Amino acid sequence: MPSRRDLFRTLLVTGAAAAATSALPAAGAVAQPGGRGGAPAGRGSCRRVETVRLPDGLRPEGITSGPGSTFYVGSLADGRIVTGDLCSGEVEVLLPGATGRQVRGLFLDQRTRLLWAAGNVGTTGHVWAVDPRSGRVVADVVVPGAVFLNDLVVTRTTVWVTDSRVDRLTAIDLRRGRPTGAAPRFLPLGGAWPAGDGTAINANGIRTLPDGGLVLNNSRVGGLWEVSPETGEARAIPVVGGPGLVAGDGLERSGRTLYDVRGSSDDSVAVLTLRRGRDGWSAHWVTALRDDTLDVPSTATVAAGSLWAVNARFGVASPGTAEYWITRLPLR
Repeated sequence: MPSRRDLFRTLLVTGAAAAATSALPAAGAVAQPGGRGGAPAGRGSCRRVETVRLPDGLRPEGITSGPGSTFYVGSLADGRIVTGDLCSGEVEVLLPGATGRQVRGLFLDQRTRLLWAAGNVGTTGHVWAVDPRSGRVVADVVVPGAVFLNDLVVTRTTVWVTDSRVDRLTAIDLRRGRPTGAAPRFLPLGGAWPAGDGTAINANGIRTLPDGGLVLNNSRVGGLWEVSPETGEARAIPVVGGPGLVAGDGLERSGRTLYDVRGSSDDSVAVLTLRRGRDGWSAHWVTALRDDTLDVPSTATVAAGSLWAVNARFGVASPGTAEYWITRLPLR
C-alpha cells in the first residue's frame, strides 16, 4: 500500500483541494502580493492548507514572508524570485530569472518593505534589495571575495550575510533602510567559532537574538552560536535536552522561539526556546516538527499562524524539471 508521502508526490495537492492551486503565469509576470487587490488573506483560510505548490524546476532555497500570508521564494536554478499567497496557493514571478544567477537567502525588512536577497552571478557574490511589489531591483551590492553567500538578516543599521565557506560575516551598512553606498565590511568570526577549511558549509542560517546579538548555526559541526556584531566573538549556545543539533540550514525566530531547519535530522525542523542567563543565551529543546510532505527542507518562515518550510529536495533526480512545494507546519 503506498505511503502518504508517495500519494502526495503523485497528486501534489495544494491546500485542502486541488482547486486551491492556480495556474502559474508565464515567466516575467509581476505579482500583487497578498491575494487579489493586495489585501492579506485571513489566517482562517490557511488552516486547511497542507502544501503550496511552486513552479517545476525552480530549485528553491530561501523563503520569507509578509505582510499577512504573502510569501517570497528564491531560485537556485536562475535566480528568479516568485511570490504568492500561502492561503490561496497563487504563485507568480516577481523577479525574472537570469543566466548564471542564484538566489539563496531572503529576508523581508518589515520597516522599509524591501526584500533582500543573497546569492551570486557566476562566481561574483551579490546582495540585492528588491521592491516586493514591482520586482524592481533597488540596490545591487557586489561583495568582493565572496565565496558562498548564503543567508541574511536585516537590522536597523546593517544587512548581515553569512558566507558559508569563509569564516566571516559580510556587513552592508544602511541609512534609513537603504545601502549607504559604502563598500561592504567584513567581520571575522572568532572566539569559539569552529573554523572551516574553505570547502565545507560552515556558517549557514542567521537571525538576531532578542537582545540584538546574532545567532548562527553551523551545517558542518551542528549547534548554535551567539556572535557579537561588534567584535565577531562567537560563543557556543548550550542546547538543553533533545537529541542535539547535528547540522542546520535556515534559522527562523519568533519571539524567543527558534526554528532550526534540519538541525536534528534531514526531514524535520528543530524547535527550541531561547533563555537568557548570567553567562549568555541557552536554547532548550521543545520538539522536532515533522510531516510526510517534508523533503529536505532548507528554510522556513512564520506567517498566518503557521511555520512554512520550503522543500529544496537536494539530491532529487532531474532537479531542473522536478516538482517543488512549501509545507505548512504547526507553530510550537
